[in-house]
Amino acid sequence: MRLAGDGSEATRSRAYQALDTAIESGINHFDHADIYGQGRCEEWFGDFLRAHPGLRDQLIITSKCGIRMADQPQVGDPQRYDFSRAHILRSVEGSLSRLGVERLDCLLLHRPDFLMDPDEVAATFEHLHAQGQVAFFGVSNFTPDQVELLQSSCSFPLMVNQVEFNLNRIDPLYDGTLSQCMRRRITCQSWSPLAGACYAPWQMRMTEAQANDVRQETERQAQQYGVGPDQVVLAWLLAHPARIAPVIGTLTPERIRAAVGAVDLTYGREDWYRLLAARVGPVA
Repeated sequence: MRLAGDGSEATRSRAYQALDTAIESGINHFDHADIYGQGRCEEWFGDFLRAHPGLRDQLIITSKCGIRMADQPQVGDPQRYDFSRAHILRSVEGSLSRLGVERLDCLLLHRPDFLMDPDEVAATFEHLHAQGQVAFFGVSNFTPDQVELLQSSCSFPLMVNQVEFNLNRIDPLYDGTLSQCMRRRITCQSWSPLAGACYAPWQMRMTEAQANDVRQETERQAQQYGVGPDQVVLAWLLAHPARIAPVIGTLTPERIRAAVGAVDLTYGREDWYRLLAARVGPVA
């Protein structure tokens, strides 16, 4: 999401350094959306792929669609969500063109469209798959009921639900999201995975006392394991049996390498509950 920054050449250089570091560190999944950087993020990533022939087939490339910004295409149009066939097809064509690829490995619907016709969406997915433009499909920020509604019309399984899940927003533990992902073998991707513990969240859901408790316990565990707080929080997510895939957004090479290191951290069940208790209080 932050790849293109302010669009300057200095930012482009930093972006390519981050991509080089990610690939060297073993990261092979890159998450885009048609609206990120007003399309520039996909364009820059496409330029990076063209500069590295043969790299495309080693990667999993995801993009998302469905958010339409205010005043587009007409002045006065509201910001809204659009899962119509025409908009999904147009969005995929745009993403493929900007990325310079023939196929998306996965397409996600970015945020729920309350006017979604699941049969129309399913038929659109089938068309995109038949045309070879998208291999797999999923959703983002969907509730379990919304996933079930769309899945009821799809002839193939939805593969991903990308949701905000972190120590600030722990709803997926309680609202059925993770249970559904495990039951249906859906990959739960966590966006903003470090919020609330390592940086300010999108929307604060904790009290000041809870936030302090989370930070203190995170720092205590970081010292215990001899790693950074980032790695502790990522290990907390990775320890869940839903096999959560955190989507990291940093462009800093050191933090990218550290994030990958969390995969190898042997994280204890007791510490998992200690960190949860710092967030919610004693677990009854």
